[in-house]
Amino acid sequence: MAKTSAMQRRTMLKVYGFGRVNSAARGHTRDLRVLWALEEMQMPFELIGMDHPAHELNTDAYRKLNPFEQLPAIDDDGVVLTESAAILIYLAKKANKLIPSDPAGEAQVIRWCLAAMNSIELPLMSVLYIDWTADGGAGAAKPRQFMAGWAQRLFTGLERWLKGREFVATDNFTVADILMSHVLSEVRDERLLEPFENIRSYRDRCVSRAAWRRTMEKYLARVEAG
Repeated sequence: MAKTSAMQRRTMLKVYGFGRVNSAARGHTRDLRVLWALEEMQMPFELIGMDHPAHELNTDAYRKLNPFEQLPAIDDDGVVLTESAAILIYLAKKANKLIPSDPAGEAQVIRWCLAAMNSIELPLMSVLYIDWTADGGAGAAKPRQFMAGWAQRLFTGLERWLKGREFVATDNFTVADILMSHVLSEVRDERLLEPFENIRSYRDRCVSRAAWRRTMEKYLARVEAG
């Protein structure tokens, strides 16, 4: 009997994403970033759909993958990763796609992945949480105004950076663009972006890609609203 090769013994990449999620979050979840990257790279994977309303993330078994009980997560033949930016950088380097192979170019992509997560997303999520929890109370007006001002200050810098650029990190589309454009596409109050034509054009350019459209179509066909 022929010996099983090392490649044959390797298990397929497992991606833990939503199989069922509350209706307000459906179509807005962060596993979409990983699924988009995999669609762009045409990398095979096995999707493990998790039922969030049924508390499948709150089990001891899943906590071994992610102690924070969040999605997405991946298991690549024993390499377990969480946090969407870390996953995208890992997958891009493994596939040698959507990230430059030279150290300087790679550093720029990592730089803008972190900027998307740590600079741009932070005040936007704060505005979203304030809107979710304010219940019409007047006390939310001042913190919301502060966080919206913070977001727009960062948008001013990003607007300048994107002038004359097609993509955020390099001349080519990278995982940094997946993260940045997905963060920008999750802005629920479009008034925040009205003064920033370069940002809006950049976001729309990225989310018009065929791989993103296919990703969203598959997601909506599969993920149930719970």
